[in-house]
Amino acid sequence: MNIGRLTVLIGENGSGKTNILESVALASAASVNKLDNEFLSSRGIRVTEPKFMRSAFDNENIDKDIHIRFTGDEDVSFSCRLQNDNKPYSKWKVEYGDFDLSKSNIDVKKLIESDSELIQDLIGSINSNEELINRVTEITQEFKDGRILPNRLKNALENAIGYSLNKKNIIEKLNLQDFLVYSPENFSLRVFEKEGQIEPLGINGEGLFKLLKVLSMENNASKLKILKEKLGFIDWFKDFEMPEKLSENEKYIRIKDKYLAEELSYFDQKSSNEGFLFLLFYFSLFISENTPDFFAIDNIDASLNPKLCSHLTKELAVLGKDFNKQAILTTHNPAVLDGLNLDDPDQKLFVVYRNKLGYTKIKQILKPKPLEGQEPVKLSEAFLRGYIGGLPKGF
Repeated sequence: MNIGRLTVLIGENGSGKTNILESVALASAASVNKLDNEFLSSRGIRVTEPKFMRSAFDNENIDKDIHIRFTGDEDVSFSCRLQNDNKPYSKWKVEYGDFDLSKSNIDVKKLIESDSELIQDLIGSINSNEELINRVTEITQEFKDGRILPNRLKNALENAIGYSLNKKNIIEKLNLQDFLVYSPENFSLRVFEKEGQIEPLGINGEGLFKLLKVLSMENNASKLKILKEKLGFIDWFKDFEMPEKLSENEKYIRIKDKYLAEELSYFDQKSSNEGFLFLLFYFSLFISENTPDFFAIDNIDASLNPKLCSHLTKELAVLGKDFNKQAILTTHNPAVLDGLNLDDPDQKLFVVYRNKLGYTKIKQILKPKPLEGQEPVKLSEAFLRGYIGGLPKGF
């Protein structure tokens, strides 16, 4: 599955869309070796017994290890294996895989020139890329993931291979370490009282008030301006502000409705509608430099008007590019699809479905080609007509 900067997943209920998001979140947790239940749940993973976190198509699978592999640009890859013996209170253990050098474009001449004396001592005479790859693979196996490679050799290899042998650097390059599955909830967004275990934003919207305070600081004036501009496509919205001199226990914003009488024009988030609060959360998530660079949002259409869904998708595609964010969205609302531009390689659509054996499968949907002499069919129409899949069968 080769995702874009903005990726949308559609599919029937129970087809596996959320499972896909959770698998990425599990890989993220594994990458920083934090696999306790408390940490997994705070990342948006539905924690259950270890045997149920594996494939359950046959009894043999409930004891098997979970293998995970991610590949990014320039063939930078991260792999690991998760183990759990299914005993009561057992913890997940992670074993990191070897770096796959076979796909790397290793420059023999560049490597030898980097440190010819050291290369000759450790690698010997090399006559081809194939020989070099084999020898480098042996060395990295001997030194276990490059953690204790001699610095001179490590620098020479990185220079010739084109990416870091350091696990931390690879994970950061893949933007994997901070991945979360967000599922904002009306209560968390409305009360502003809870702070999440993970800052700045918890998976249900905890921490939004503090993030808005940060965005309201003078050095973030341009970001706050963009946030308010994006909220401006809500017809009644005119402005919001952070009240000055709030006590420690006071957490609210003042929202201005352009239609209300001047003396009644401000109200707080508890009196606002859900749609506004969800948009406030989404735009803050994409605009802030403190939020993850790579994340997912489950059911992006929750509490939003269909037309608003379409517009939101367009706006998030723009914000993703402007603020270097990559997001995976799931939805059941066809209107979300009309906000996608499938001519843009940074925007992708996938349908998630289960085959005859029950396995979750993923298929990329390309822009539909209109029939000769006919107008192009909107993606929402193609979805509802069953042209691209993702709908329940038998209706």
